[in-house]
Amino acid sequence: MLKFLVRVALAVFFVKVGRMHFTHPKPFLKIVPPPLPASLCVYLSGALEMLGGIGLLFHSQAAAWLLILLLVGVFPANIYMAVKGIRFGKMRTWLLWARLPMQPMLMGIVWWAGA
Repeated sequence: MLKFLVRVALAVFFVKVGRMHFTHPKPFLKIVPPPLPASLCVYLSGALEMLGGIGLLFHSQAAAWLLILLLVGVFPANIYMAVKGIRFGKMRTWLLWARLPMQPMLMGIVWWAGA
């Protein structure tokens, strides 16, 4: 039952955040490291987040692996965000750094929930 609830919570989270890539792309565009094509990265990662989130609802290990690979792929943007001090809204600067070690934990939770 716990795994089911975590899967649903993760699905809602990833679908909601993925949707924000399309409805409010500006903050996401700012954190893409300069050598990368920002628009492509933002829209592709948003679509993959939504796809992975929906897939988790079907208890899909493939969806879990997709999200894990996505989290690995967007990690450089999170590092760039912390180094440059780019905040979303009223986010405190220390949270930019605190998010970094949380990313591997989130990967572990996604892996556990998708198994």
